[in-house]
Amino acid sequence: MDTIQWSDFEKIDIRTGTITEVRDFPKARKPAWQLKIDFGPLGFKSSSAQITDLYAGADLVGRQVIAVVNFAPKRIADFVSECLVLGIYDELNRVVLLEPQRPVANGLKIG
Repeated sequence: MDTIQWSDFEKIDIRTGTITEVRDFPKARKPAWQLKIDFGPLGFKSSSAQITDLYAGADLVGRQVIAVVNFAPKRIADFVSECLVLGIYDELNRVVLLEPQRPVANGLKIG
């Protein structure tokens, strides 16, 4: 893997947010949820998240997540994803969400 400079990392805007809404996403090629996430001062952003293996939709509402918020919007089927919720691929290639250990304000910058 290539080495990056600190200036490269500084270009990535990673923030905390709280999931406020979860919808089914039947048009996605791989099973996914449509998420609406509150990033505090940045407002609300949508995301398509392939996390259905480990997370029921009802269990996600109110959960805090960590996401990249400065990607260009990406069209996935008939949905526009505005941020990338971060997670770790486990041994079975399922995504385990990255989450703050304690409740924090929405929109705080990770660095």
